[in-house]
Amino acid sequence: MTIQFEGRELKSYAEPISADDLQEGNVYFSLQWADKEMLIPILEPLVFLGRPLNSKTGQGLLYFQSFESFQSGVRHHSGAGRQESDFHVRGPDDLKHIFEYERALDGLLKCSLRRRAKSE
Repeated sequence: MTIQFEGRELKSYAEPISADDLQEGNVYFSLQWADKEMLIPILEPLVFLGRPLNSKTGQGLLYFQSFESFQSGVRHHSGAGRQESDFHVRGPDDLKHIFEYERALDGLLKCSLRRRAKSE
């Protein structure tokens, strides 16, 4: 049995999420590339924790946590099982690689087309 995936037009540019559109508790996807040709994607799901966890510091910063650590119960305020790599802090202008699911999928589909073109 096969499944047909709907066709879609892909824009030539990436469409990352804007800081204003982030919603606490939602999962977003960090899509980066391991190579300059953009043939090896690195996709990481991240949970958006929100804006400053401490109102005196970090104003304007955005806090994310790896989905894996979030799912296993690690929380920022608890030291148990917490690793620095589980948490990511970004400025509002540093979201060029953070996407909603469908926009991350667009990036992966473009990668698939690049890989196909390279093998021909």
